[in-house]
Amino acid sequence: MNPTHANRVMLKKLGIVAIAMFGFGFALIPFYNKICEVSGLNKGGEQELAKNTQVDTSRKIRLELDANLNENMPWKFSSMQPIVEVHPGQLMQVDYKAVNNSDVPVTGQAIPSYAPALAVQYFKKIECFCFTKQVLKPHETRIMPVLFVIDPALPKDVKTITLSYTFFNLNPGAQTAAATDKDVHG
Repeated sequence: MNPTHANRVMLKKLGIVAIAMFGFGFALIPFYNKICEVSGLNKGGEQELAKNTQVDTSRKIRLELDANLNENMPWKFSSMQPIVEVHPGQLMQVDYKAVNNSDVPVTGQAIPSYAPALAVQYFKKIECFCFTKQVLKPHETRIMPVLFVIDPALPKDVKTITLSYTFFNLNPGAQTAAATDKDVHG
């Protein structure tokens, strides 16, 4: 068999394999959608969580919302509702406000903490600014929501939960360099 003929046969085989793989990729889309539909994975988390929880209207939990900044964070950060009352199982949203008081963009990450410590098991966040890094432009103000449900299985003796966020500056060197540059050239 001549090498040119062998190369053509191999090229045809590889072409058929490539076309088959391409077709298989398209066939996976409806297959995946059907699996998600049957398993319930294709539904929005917020709607599914709201539908599957029972609101315990017989009790209210006092939720105290605390906001803190690491010492090198040039922001103002506060809870827009320092105290709210919520029924276990109730879908609730609270908002925090952050303002970058510096002349440079600042990247921050919020770390939550809970009191009492066992509350972390029952506080189910659906949406939270703490899930991702936050970048605020110079003097930018941002309202940041936290969408959550407190699990009705929370022990009955827990009447107050404190949710505290502390923002940490993820680029303090960039801010110091910008301030130094401004002092030198300003």
